[in-house]
Amino acid sequence: MNEMSRPAQAHETQQRRTEMRVRPTGPILPPSNIQGNALIVVIAIMAFLACLTLGAVSMVRATAAGWQSQISREITIQIKPAEGLDMDRALQQAKDLALGFVGTKDGTIMDDGATARLLEPWLGTGLNLEDLPIPRLVIITIDEQNPPDFAAMRDLLALELPQAFLDDHRTWVDRLISMASTTVMIGTGVLVLVFIAMVLTVVFATRGVISGNRHIVEVLHFVGAESSFVAREFQKHFLKISLKGSAAGSAVAAVLFALLGVWQANSRATPESDQATALFGTFSLGFGGYLGILTTMIIIALLTTLTARITVMRTIDEIDLIRSDPAKSDGLPAS
Repeated sequence: MNEMSRPAQAHETQQRRTEMRVRPTGPILPPSNIQGNALIVVIAIMAFLACLTLGAVSMVRATAAGWQSQISREITIQIKPAEGLDMDRALQQAKDLALGFVGTKDGTIMDDGATARLLEPWLGTGLNLEDLPIPRLVIITIDEQNPPDFAAMRDLLALELPQAFLDDHRTWVDRLISMASTTVMIGTGVLVLVFIAMVLTVVFATRGVISGNRHIVEVLHFVGAESSFVAREFQKHFLKISLKGSAAGSAVAAVLFALLGVWQANSRATPESDQATALFGTFSLGFGGYLGILTTMIIIALLTTLTARITVMRTIDEIDLIRSDPAKSDGLPAS
């Protein structure tokens, strides 16, 4: 009889074990609340502004580098009209003299039509260049890595062709480099200010959220939870919030630059596109620009997480200080 009851007892024990299920644990912090949603919006806005500034700085730097490279690839020989000067022969002679130097690649003589089009915005159409003392130009393409000896070329032109003047665009290149460096410095300064404002905003917003959940920190600390465990739980919570916010702001900035690039590509040779290109350059960020946006998103998420950890550890220290001496609670700053 006992042997027959053993299987029944075993089955009953197994059934009782099956019914005894461990209740699934929930997150220590509420997964979503008003403060958390507000912090996501704040982080998204600051991430958008930071990525917008970073993209603008990248655009200016790329545009200035393109201008500098384009100017550095060419030099110009200007020949002024003079009494008894055969202009066509002088242009060809200047071109041959320049191409005789090491570091030059090609030469182009600007004909009457090209010169007239160059002066058209100021003097109008239908120009007769023979009636006007307008200089003629020879454009020489040079090797940027191995440029020719400009001083020697200038001396030779002055000796063989006194009406020729060599312009190596050094003045324009130096001004362009100075302008680009100043613009990049200003943009970098704005980016630093945006990051500082973001950190301060996140600090106050994070302290506000933790202040609203201070009772959770106190309960966990009173039941014996280690400070590192409490801080780690808050870190996970704020890491999710910061990733959502920074990803949203960065994605909006990246999409904005992509849409502007598509608009600029589809509206070339229009007044709006030409004006935007003249003011801001091309809106194409390239791989480096989008990589910078991704890096900015990660930095914002890490700053928010680090801020949460520091704030939680300070809150725990304040709780320990109050427990050791309640009279010191009056001197503590409000969380």
